[in-house]
Amino acid sequence: MKTSDFYYDLPKELIAQDPLEDRSSSRLMHLSLADGSIEHRHFTDILDYLKPGDCLVINDTKVIPARLYGHREKSGGVVEILLLKRMAGDTWECLVKPGKKARTGERIVFGDGILKGEIADVLDDGNRLIHFEYDGIFEEILDSLGEMPLPPYITHKLQDKNRYQTVYAVHDGSAAAPTAGLHFTKELLKKVEESGIAIAHVTLHVGLGTFRPVKVDDVEKHQMHSEFYVVEPDQAEIINRTKQNGGRVISVGTTSCRTLESVTDESGVVHAGSGNTSIFIYPGYKFKAIDGLITNFHLPESTLLMLVSALAGKENIMRAYEEAVKERYRFFSFGDAMIIL
Repeated sequence: MKTSDFYYDLPKELIAQDPLEDRSSSRLMHLSLADGSIEHRHFTDILDYLKPGDCLVINDTKVIPARLYGHREKSGGVVEILLLKRMAGDTWECLVKPGKKARTGERIVFGDGILKGEIADVLDDGNRLIHFEYDGIFEEILDSLGEMPLPPYITHKLQDKNRYQTVYAVHDGSAAAPTAGLHFTKELLKKVEESGIAIAHVTLHVGLGTFRPVKVDDVEKHQMHSEFYVVEPDQAEIINRTKQNGGRVISVGTTSCRTLESVTDESGVVHAGSGNTSIFIYPGYKFKAIDGLITNFHLPESTLLMLVSALAGKENIMRAYEEAVKERYRFFSFGDAMIIL
C-alpha cells in the first residue's frame, strides 16, 4: 500500500482559513457504510443519523495557547517557542525557532520578564527541554502571553482563541484541537442527550505529530507519533453498556477513535486506564470499538485520511473527497464535517 494511493488534488481556496460564525452551521456529508451512498446536509441535521441508545464519544482535551514569542536575554534576538509536552514540574519539551543558537544554558525572556525560560537540554530530535521561572500561576501567564498553535495551513490570525477549542474542552494538554468537535454547540449537545443518546468523554492530548506528513512510500513503514490518553472507569462503563444494549458507538473525531481502539480488547470491551498510544490505523485494520465516526476532511496522504479509509474503504473515501471538492466543501480544521455511519 503506497502513500501516493491517498493523494487527491485540493484547490487552495477550499482550505478554510476562518471558523464560521455559528459552529453548527457547517455542511455535513453523510457517507453510508452500508452502500457507500453520499448525502449532503448541514451539521444541525446530525440527529437524523443518530438513534436513541447510541453513544457519542467526545475528546474533552483542551488546547493550550502554546506558542510564545520572547527574546534572548543577552542578545535580544527574537525567539519563537512552541510548548509540546510538560515533562516534570515547570520543565517542558519545546520546539524552538531559530534553533541553531538555542543552546543549553540560553535564557529567554517573555512578556517583559513575567516569564523566563532556560534551555536545560537539547534532545536527539532537535527539540529542547526548557525550564520556566515565574511568579503566580503558569496557566494564567500562558493565557495572557501565548497564542493558539494553529496548523501550518491556516495563515489567518485567529481573532477569538475559543474558536479553536471545543465547547466541552476541560483538560489542558493539547497542541492541536480535536477539530471534529468544533462543530458542536452546547445547545446541539443538549438536543443530543434529550434524544436519548449518551455522551461519553475520553481524553487524548493531541500533539503536533498529527500534522506530520507521511514521508515513506510504503504506508506500513510509517512511524506513528505517541499521544497521552485517559479513559475513566465511569466513561468506559457508558460505552460498554451501550454496546451491550445493542446501541452504536460513534466517535467524534479521529482522536476519540484512536483512544477507543487503543483501550478496547478483541471481544469489544473498553477498559479504563491511561497511557500513551501510537496506534496507526490504515486500510486492513479491523475496528473493535466504534461503529461510526464524525470527522472533518483531512489532508492528502495523511494518517487521518488513511484512518477514515480503513473505516469506509479507500475507494469510497476518495470518491467522497472528489465529491466534496466538486461541491466546494470547506476543508481541514475550520472546515466542514463528514459522518461515516
